[in-house]
Amino acid sequence: MNQMQRLLEIMAQLRDPETGCPWDRQQTFRTILPYTLEESYEVADAIERDDMADLKEELGDLLFQIVFYTQMAKEAGEFTFDDVVATVSDKLVARHPHVFGDAEIRTAEAQSQAWEQHKAKERVAKAQDQQRLPSVLDNIPVTLPALARAAKLQRRAARVGFDWPAIYPVLDKIEEEVAELREALAQGSHHEEMEHEVGDLMFACVNLARFASVDTELALRGVNRRFETRFRRVEALAHEHGEVLSELPLAQMDRYWEQAKREEVLAKAKKTAAEGEE
Repeated sequence: MNQMQRLLEIMAQLRDPETGCPWDRQQTFRTILPYTLEESYEVADAIERDDMADLKEELGDLLFQIVFYTQMAKEAGEFTFDDVVATVSDKLVARHPHVFGDAEIRTAEAQSQAWEQHKAKERVAKAQDQQRLPSVLDNIPVTLPALARAAKLQRRAARVGFDWPAIYPVLDKIEEEVAELREALAQGSHHEEMEHEVGDLMFACVNLARFASVDTELALRGVNRRFETRFRRVEALAHEHGEVLSELPLAQMDRYWEQAKREEVLAKAKKTAAEGEE
């Protein structure tokens, strides 16, 4: 028995109505969804930490989620694990005619264009099946993290020419949104208006990131990591001086913050120098 078949049989046994696990038996597609999202982020975390042992385990956990869904679908008479594998296999073959057919695609950029053209045809066909007007924005999941979905909406619109001509007008747009936010603050606008203005500013920042070829999620994860590291150092510095952080004036906290940043720069410089000597 291969390991994939073993996993499928373990899942079927866990869901057995008579001898299975009570918790596994009572799960549904909706109740499992939060675990799937969590496992996806844990895979990303392992990759960012370059922890291959952890990545192996997290990929297994994510695979288990897929097996869980397919077992429930099989029980409902909807589809099986083999159906899922066949669907993705057919899709990959159809989207890579230069590998599995006679088409010639010589660069990664050309392949990306061909991939998008094929997906566009799939979206049109799906819209026709559903008897509705196709949109370039079709099939962008509403459950995507908001920043990732904003970037995807912008990229799709850009494909039909609905885009800024260059990065500098995007910077102008950000300044415009900041001015509108300042005005809303000055007028004491209610929460809904503030939410609207902040949202516009964030959407414009996503446009800036897109033009700069920066992944918004990775950028935010990076700044979160830097903030956490520096703030923990601020806490440590306060403790080293026998101080209670919450009782310090902001000016002192700022001095510790700047010290944490200097230490970070020095540590990075030492690491670079050491790598250069190797």
